[in-house]
Amino acid sequence: MVEGKHYPVDHLVLPVRSLSVGRSRLSQLGFTVAADAQHPFGTANACVFFSDKTYLEPLAIGDAAMAAAAVQDGNVFVARDQAFLTAKGEGLSAIVALTDDAEADHQAFQAADLSGGRVLNFGRVMRLADGREVEASFRLAFSTHSQAEELLLFTCQRINPLPADRGSLEAHANAVTGIKRIELQAADPQAYVEWFRLVFGATAHATADGATADEPMADGVVFETANLPIHLAPRGRAGPEATALVLAVSDLEVTAEVLAANGVRYEREPHGLSVSPQPGQGLRFVFEEK
Repeated sequence: MVEGKHYPVDHLVLPVRSLSVGRSRLSQLGFTVAADAQHPFGTANACVFFSDKTYLEPLAIGDAAMAAAAVQDGNVFVARDQAFLTAKGEGLSAIVALTDDAEADHQAFQAADLSGGRVLNFGRVMRLADGREVEASFRLAFSTHSQAEELLLFTCQRINPLPADRGSLEAHANAVTGIKRIELQAADPQAYVEWFRLVFGATAHATADGATADEPMADGVVFETANLPIHLAPRGRAGPEATALVLAVSDLEVTAEVLAANGVRYEREPHGLSVSPQPGQGLRFVFEEK
């Protein structure tokens, strides 16, 4: 990564056992879900795009034989997805930074002994809401940590980017405009400070967090990326593991109305609405006003 530069979170990878179940659940939550798209290495997604230019990537195995061949060929993206599905089922498996030079990132990851494997170049066709099809191409550089078996960080360079204006795909009935915060937990948050700094150029600061009746106060870590915070709390036996995705909404009462109308159970919290995981939604979603 370029020293002194902060990289924004581009998207989040959310493995699901069934893409159709994921689409159904996200639609029930009030999201507009893009058409299914196939990768050339056996995985498939149905993305949720936001007006803040971040997005969610529900990811499933579309062609098992093709995916198995990709893993044998050393495809880190598919291998980590399959490993996560086996170990965890569904949830958040990867946080992705937007970069303008994935090859340079790869070299930096190698130099720090935090590389996840070789660079991945690929393209895919995306069908827009108006029926047009566009081909996008990407270059990915992967970074792994020896104590982070269930979380992958990687950078994504948009060689031939998707359209910046995705129109109706960025409009959601639940009033969500983007990602506000990512919540993770780990037994020792400090162990991952240099890793997150390397990938995101993030600044890190400690927060008093994690106290219980029979445990002393411990420090969590907040990583400030170029566009949103990632909070790593001192809980759990290992880590890092995603516990919640906090989404920004323009009108919380609109969100509540849509969830209620679609039969989604939610709990009111001091600052928003919380929806527990269900099939197709592998972690807790929290809706908060901007």
